[in-house]
Amino acid sequence: MAERRAKRAGRISRGRPSTAGSTGAAVTKKVPAVPTPLTSLEPVKGFGSWRPDDGVLALGVGLAAAGMGAVLGLAAERIAVARMIRPADVTDKIGDGRGGPPLGSLRGEARVVLSRDVPLHVEVDEPEDGAPAFTVVCSHGYALNLDSWHYQRLALRGRFRLVFWDQRGHGRSGTGPLGSSTIDQVGEDLGAVIDAVVPDGPLVLLGHSMGGMTVMSLAAQRPELFAERVLAVALISTSAGGMGGFDLGLSGIGRLGMRLAPAAARALARQPNLVARGRRLGSDLEGLLVRRYSFASPVPPQLISFSARMIAETRMEVISDFLPTFSKHDKREALAALHGREVLVMVGDSDLITPGEQSADIIRLLPEAEHVVVQHAGHLLPLEHPDLVNGHLEELLTDAEVILRASTRPARRRNWGRRTVTPVRQRRRWMHRNTDYTIDRSLEPSPDRSTDKESS
Repeated sequence: MAERRAKRAGRISRGRPSTAGSTGAAVTKKVPAVPTPLTSLEPVKGFGSWRPDDGVLALGVGLAAAGMGAVLGLAAERIAVARMIRPADVTDKIGDGRGGPPLGSLRGEARVVLSRDVPLHVEVDEPEDGAPAFTVVCSHGYALNLDSWHYQRLALRGRFRLVFWDQRGHGRSGTGPLGSSTIDQVGEDLGAVIDAVVPDGPLVLLGHSMGGMTVMSLAAQRPELFAERVLAVALISTSAGGMGGFDLGLSGIGRLGMRLAPAAARALARQPNLVARGRRLGSDLEGLLVRRYSFASPVPPQLISFSARMIAETRMEVISDFLPTFSKHDKREALAALHGREVLVMVGDSDLITPGEQSADIIRLLPEAEHVVVQHAGHLLPLEHPDLVNGHLEELLTDAEVILRASTRPARRRNWGRRTVTPVRQRRRWMHRNTDYTIDRSLEPSPDRSTDKESS
């Protein structure tokens, strides 16, 4: 194998100007860049004879399993390179493929909050007069950024005071020192954002994927904040712990990838030349990985590329630094701080990253929470089925407003049980305008809260 690779490398480089002993003379002939042969890469210390080329599949699987943000891994850097050589990217076109403004185009009042000397990018959307007297704080997932709340921001802005922030190492925020990318630390970061931007007054906390873990981490560190100020919480496509046993629907290989991923990611962070292979594989990986692990129903191509772009813009060293924290994450005890709050738990029935069992585990510990399972939905639920997610969030915010005004919990949510909701399929593949949903609201809760009736 090594000999064949060497021969191929020799054939490719034949006739290419040598740079050895170069005197700086200009080279007039343009030659396509060739990535460094993988045989030149050093094995990962402490990981036997593993090399990056031996673990490509395991890396993609493992990073997706641990990552929470969609599909990560090799696709992230490869897509970043691949999209630079494509003639046009659909995310550069007008609109979002659904009749709305371009994805990621919404901006608010920018602020910078320091958390342990790491600058965190925060955006605030102030409400119009007469809005409820609470602030909604939104925390995004791993390898995404605050723009992943695009549709929720579009639906809620002007009606509520909204706060969005980029987690450390993501989006426009700074990166902390090596080893600081942990669920405990991002929980502390969320606390710093609240202290700086919402120092007083009632709160509603929304978290998707790692953002949900961030909310739980804050609950573990500052339960008094939840007792005194938090009215409601939404936990979307997330986990309270115990993620190591899930395999992305790939049987044992997913768990293998979970073990290989941290070492593989560290190796990739040290091997920038490997990124060049994305010139051949980026588009295929974008279609295969992002579609498979992010969505479970047809979505506009603009959304695929938008998700891939967020992933690609997350640096490999950030991905590798965060990875070990997910297998250690366990904030099940912290959920006790959410008792007495209005809690919405949502998950897609085809979520391969944080499958339904993870949400069911949260419900077992928070039996009064509303549990919504969305059919034909993957991990990026707020982007895939925004109208449905927005509808449930608006109900949650309405309940928060009732609590704020009457100081009592609304009867609507008590003993709600589990609901399975089904998005109505569209006749045309990419037309999601005026989307209607069939929602079964007639379910009577069973004593064990396992009520589940599929909508027609």
